[in-house]
Amino acid sequence: MNAPLLIIAAGGTGGHMFPAQSLAEVMLARGWRVRLSTDARGARYTGGFPAAVEVTQVRSATFARGEALAKLLVPLKIAMGTLRATLRMLRDKPAVVVGFGGYPSIPALGAATLLRLPRMIHEQNGVLGRVNEAFAKRVDAIACGTWPTVLPEGVSGAHVGNPVRGAILERAGAGYIPPGDYPMELLVMGGSQGARILSDVVPPALAGLPMEMLKNIRVSHQAREEDGERVSKFYAEAGIAADVQPFFDDVPRRMSEAQLVITRAGASSIADLSVIGRPAILIPYAAAAGDHQTANARGLVDAGAAVMVQESALSPESLMEHVNIILGAPDAALQMSIAALSTGKPEAAEALAQMVEELAQNTGAQKGTAQ
Repeated sequence: MNAPLLIIAAGGTGGHMFPAQSLAEVMLARGWRVRLSTDARGARYTGGFPAAVEVTQVRSATFARGEALAKLLVPLKIAMGTLRATLRMLRDKPAVVVGFGGYPSIPALGAATLLRLPRMIHEQNGVLGRVNEAFAKRVDAIACGTWPTVLPEGVSGAHVGNPVRGAILERAGAGYIPPGDYPMELLVMGGSQGARILSDVVPPALAGLPMEMLKNIRVSHQAREEDGERVSKFYAEAGIAADVQPFFDDVPRRMSEAQLVITRAGASSIADLSVIGRPAILIPYAAAAGDHQTANARGLVDAGAAVMVQESALSPESLMEHVNIILGAPDAALQMSIAALSTGKPEAAEALAQMVEELAQNTGAQKGTAQ
């Protein structure tokens, strides 16, 4: 008997792809076949996916970018992608289709809707993304990563948390070394869209720290490729040891070794922080739809695990003050790391996998009863 097929549909950002990877890892371990449906941007994140995951690139598009003519072609591209996904599903029928958001998830979810296949979505943020919102009333179940999640009237969701990759789970609850008079690691992550302002503000903020603290600091800074050279140059001229890269493929290691993390409040970053357990300064991306990153940050902030600084209040001086306070108070930093762990849901991937299997079983049972 062939193993059941799960199709995972996810858009081209780490916020969508990392939890998708987590579910893929668990479902493979449970004996399922897994196919990932994404676009060219999403394919860049598939290096960490298990080799057993079949990756298919679909045609999709977004109304958020491009000139007027390109936007006029968006519906055609989505329709073509959905048609191809439908034909593929007719040849190899999935037991369940799970969408993680982003425009590249539309073809697979659209095809599953047309074929009336079991389907569900996972929303990472406290506010539904545009695609998940469009499908919220057309799926059989909604899994929520952040709680509470704002849902359409009459729609309910299950709080499972945001799945983290196996590499994060391997470092879950890793021992925290409070800041002190010895080398201290800082991790700075801006995400694919919101890195520019951190590249502008973080280096001068750190350069303004007291010299007795500054001499111990080692920085891992994720900066956009076009900003990398100037950020590296600033750190070097300020005498700060820094590793500046456009993407870190070893975030679990760097985060577990960090005394402090300065980051956007993307759902995956929040989940990683809560599972590993690290103090953080969170800077929500102001342009995020529905201000969902502020909603994402509230759990860690309310628990006392993080400080939130809105972009409107962000400056080298304000950020330097927060960094100085946290790194200058070892006991308080340790309590922040413990508080972060209290909000974590390391079991999220297993809980989501259980929802997938229950959906498949319930649908199969209903079909059996109908026959």
